[in-house]
Amino acid sequence: MAFQTLPNGDKQDFPWWLVALAGLALALAITIAVNDLYKQVFETVSRGIGVTIFVTLTGFALACLLGLLLALAGMADSIVLRQVSRFYVEVVRGIPVLVLLFYVAFVGAPGFVSLYNSLTAPLVNAGWLEPLQVRDVSLMWRAIVALCIGYSAFIAEIFRAGIQSVDKGQIEAAKSLGLSRTQRFRLVVLPQALRVIFPPLSNDFVAMVKDSSLVSVLGVADISQAGKIYASGSFRFFESYSIVAYIYLILTIGLSLILRQVEQRMRARQSQAPA
Repeated sequence: MAFQTLPNGDKQDFPWWLVALAGLALALAITIAVNDLYKQVFETVSRGIGVTIFVTLTGFALACLLGLLLALAGMADSIVLRQVSRFYVEVVRGIPVLVLLFYVAFVGAPGFVSLYNSLTAPLVNAGWLEPLQVRDVSLMWRAIVALCIGYSAFIAEIFRAGIQSVDKGQIEAAKSLGLSRTQRFRLVVLPQALRVIFPPLSNDFVAMVKDSSLVSVLGVADISQAGKIYASGSFRFFESYSIVAYIYLILTIGLSLILRQVEQRMRARQSQAPA
């Protein structure tokens, strides 16, 4: 059959695109195995996979934490918190991630070092601490902070929409049971909001895997940087960037398929749950 029927009655085409993509991936994997040049390129570029994964996981975890705090501030009783949250979200969403990378790396880091040295000046003068240098601040962490800032604004809106989608009646019922605000959020609001939050949040996670390639402009040794170095030294641009694209496709499409399965299971559990 060319399609299958979903439980809600919609028709889903058979994923021929995935079959074609798997065929291309298999062909390139065989090429890597039998061709010494492609094998060498792959071994060189794959050294950056660990850095890419670390930057993505750390940056996304921090972005989720900051985004949740911004979402809660945006729904707070205090008008000051609401306005500060909205100001942050609107400003950061209007700045490209690449510009944030440069700003954090070359403006924010020196500013942080200057502030740190000012605050610790008495300890430095007493000989208890050494003054901090800009070069002491890792470029990788500068990149992680920039990705965290850039994505937290979008994630804040995702959390806000998910939290506001929870039925107000259930929150009132939780209040009548004597649950505190923290308990209501942890036991009633967040579990239900996750069903709404998960799909766009998983999309942002996959997007961060791709945007993590921007950290190569700072010299961070991720997949893109490893490919760029090899290509500039060997002038094998086609082979180098083909392998770079191949690895990113494996990571992003693999993650997309896994997260899609998780989302479908969450929906299945929701439909089977008693009303």
